[in-house]
Amino acid sequence: MIRNLSRSLLLLLALLSALLPATASAADGRHRAPRPDPVVFVHGWNSDGSTWRTMADRFQADGWPADHLDRWTYDATQSNATTAARLAEEIDRVLERTGAAKVDVITHSMGGLSSRYYLKNLGGAAKVDAWVSLAGPNHGTDTARWCGGAPCIEMRPGSEFLNRLNSGDETPGSARYATWRSPCDMIISPTESVVLSGAVNTTTACLGHSDLHSDQVVYEQVKNHIG
Repeated sequence: MIRNLSRSLLLLLALLSALLPATASAADGRHRAPRPDPVVFVHGWNSDGSTWRTMADRFQADGWPADHLDRWTYDATQSNATTAARLAEEIDRVLERTGAAKVDVITHSMGGLSSRYYLKNLGGAAKVDAWVSLAGPNHGTDTARWCGGAPCIEMRPGSEFLNRLNSGDETPGSARYATWRSPCDMIISPTESVVLSGAVNTTTACLGHSDLHSDQVVYEQVKNHIG
């Protein structure tokens, strides 16, 4: 009788020891931090995806997987509406590749215009969690009068493209919008052009136009916004 009980007790202990690691593993999974949204970077006029190297490297160092940091390059000589359609395709590819439900979009300069067009007119509001504009000519810039082609014409204050883009709600949908502008930006004139109604609008220290996406302080603020 006692021998049978001992055998039963040993069997029970063996079963419990086999179950405990699986239970602990499940608990670890419940407490593991979720993977962040993929980030799609949208550069400005006369640039390409390499401009985001510093910021993307910082995100990766802070835990973003490399395959969640998409430094997209597009043809910056085409209309912002055309770029918006290409951006829609790119974001769909990123969502399919990563299995994520939404992306965060970080833009510099003119990149803010095509991405806003995407959110407002091409269904992007349902696929973007947080949106960032660094030095974006959201209401136009006088310096665009000195360059030619469709995107430059669209960046001029009072252009038909901007009037339509800014009509009604400037920050449509449930995405979390934020902008950063510098008082020393010589490209965006006036600097108040960056500000959007309904967004979190931040003024930086005295930074050049192309310094906003490499500045450490701006990076930390952007990371906190999308995080």
